[in-house]
Amino acid sequence: MAGPSFARSRRRVSGAAGLMWPLLGACLWAAVVGYKPVIIVHGLFDSSDDFKNLQRFINESHPGTNVTVIDLFDRGASLESMWKQVEGFKAAIYPIMQNAADGVHFICYSQGGLVCRGILSILPDHNVHSFISLSAPQAGQYGDTDYLKYLFPQFVKSNLYHLCYTAFGQRVSICNYWNDPHHRDLYVNTSDYLALINSERPNPNSTEWKENFLKIQKLVLIGGPDDGVITPWQSSQFGFYDDNETVIEIQHQDLYLRDVFGLKTLAARGDLFFCTVPGVKHVWWHSNETVFHTCIEKWLV
Repeated sequence: MAGPSFARSRRRVSGAAGLMWPLLGACLWAAVVGYKPVIIVHGLFDSSDDFKNLQRFINESHPGTNVTVIDLFDRGASLESMWKQVEGFKAAIYPIMQNAADGVHFICYSQGGLVCRGILSILPDHNVHSFISLSAPQAGQYGDTDYLKYLFPQFVKSNLYHLCYTAFGQRVSICNYWNDPHHRDLYVNTSDYLALINSERPNPNSTEWKENFLKIQKLVLIGGPDDGVITPWQSSQFGFYDDNETVIEIQHQDLYLRDVFGLKTLAARGDLFFCTVPGVKHVWWHSNETVFHTCIEKWLV
């Protein structure tokens, strides 16, 4: 006849089994569904620690997903030149790609969205399925934001070109995508990064870079009118100012109409998507659960 201690032991085993079955089921489901690894690239002045909420959202909605937030160029180091960051992030990301037979997903926030574009342009054998650009200045930046006041207190947007469009300025990340609509020629001829990946000036690698970029399966452009940092906010969806500071939307932009690096091709393929969410400040995009469920979750399969 079993004693009280046996009964208690049996209850403990039963309780543990009850906890293990859902976990086992989740793991088996993940194995069957085969969620692709997710790689997250942070933005200006961020670090990997800022993305714990986003990691949690992904793990709750897609259990068993391998999520990697690349821990490079954190905080002040995010001011390093964009090409230096592209090379560093690429070296860290490439082994993850090589171990993912079915491909990976990119979630790239703010300045990180432009880092990811550089990687996708120069890496011929990447296997990125969904490229999710989360409030990134894809068409450039031109605005008097708190970031600008902190970095360059003696400058405002109208005169920052004096610094950014110099050899010294191009060693600073934000200057690599500073796009002054009133000094278009200086931007095109001086920008060592954005003007090149946009093929806005002759680039011997443009055909190859376009082919590489178009290996993505989906491009998801997320942004919103209350961002407060990306200026104009439509830059997150490839809209930008003309010389009167009137926003020209993506479909009327020259880089789209001439399909210089593949945006029009993606649209024709049905692989270009926009998600606009009002009421979200720039620093909260990656921690906002509504943004995740509305704009990101469905692409992580």
